[in-house]
Amino acid sequence: MAEYQNIFTRVQVRAPADPGVPIGVEDYFRVGSSRFSYWAGKFGDAQIGPIYLGATGVLSLVFGFLAFEIIGLNMWASVNWDPIEFVRQLPWLALEPPPPEYGLRIPPLHDGGWWLMAGFFLTASILLWWLRTYNRAKALGMGTHMAWAFAAAIWLYLVLGFIRPLLMGSWSEAVPFGIFPHLDWTAAFSIRYGNLFYNPFHMLSIVFLYGSTLLFAMHGATVLAVSRYGGDREIDQIADRGTASERAALFWRWTMGFNATMESIHRWALWFAVLTVITGGIGILLTGTVVDNWYLWAVKHGVAPAYPDINAVPVQDPTLMGGGQ
Repeated sequence: MAEYQNIFTRVQVRAPADPGVPIGVEDYFRVGSSRFSYWAGKFGDAQIGPIYLGATGVLSLVFGFLAFEIIGLNMWASVNWDPIEFVRQLPWLALEPPPPEYGLRIPPLHDGGWWLMAGFFLTASILLWWLRTYNRAKALGMGTHMAWAFAAAIWLYLVLGFIRPLLMGSWSEAVPFGIFPHLDWTAAFSIRYGNLFYNPFHMLSIVFLYGSTLLFAMHGATVLAVSRYGGDREIDQIADRGTASERAALFWRWTMGFNATMESIHRWALWFAVLTVITGGIGILLTGTVVDNWYLWAVKHGVAPAYPDINAVPVQDPTLMGGGQ
């Protein structure tokens, strides 16, 4: 059983391919046959397929492809269609939003119109994929927790690229498409509004982000530590507590006096992860619309100290001091 204790799944359980539960006439939309992959089995279930797309899935992929093509072709055009330069400079290439003078109007394609079009298709793709996630959960008799967790991430995306620019009255406030350009936007955004680190909702977002990593690490380590006793079969352990759950619960009771259950730890982890993007979105939404300078806000509310008054101490001429020539 020591072979089972590995970062990868060393023991692969193989059984006849499972097509999934019947979903009525929509069975027709399951694409591809089932097959098994040895390397996929290293990380999770070895079975690949069938895949269900449906109308929302197909439309989401189409809109996502259009957005990807618009962004990619504009980046390629910016280096004069040179494939070598495109690959070399790809991390620095960008599709920028319209300049401030256009406000919320639709600009020409060459001056931000492509960005607006790509944003429309990308947003449509994401929202359709959310609808697909929600509908698949309902069809399978599952809870819709996954869809609402996804919606939390979509909230932050919409705040950055749609809701806040609307409130600010200009598409230029949105984030550009690109790897380093969007990181540069973040740095400039923080400097422009007096250091985002003093934003209390940014602070909360970081707390939940770090808390999420801790909770997921604690949970993952605990389950792996008792997997030799069947701890990875968590649903079975919830209904029929066995050696694995008892040992895991005892470990945490003995080390910190309290333990989450096999079910509640997932609620803890879900809420910490979801609140990361919810509080982050609130913090971004308040920036520039309610608070213009987070440092001055922090000074006013006693969060940060004020800079010392440099005029309070007279500046001496160094040539008049002792030792000067």
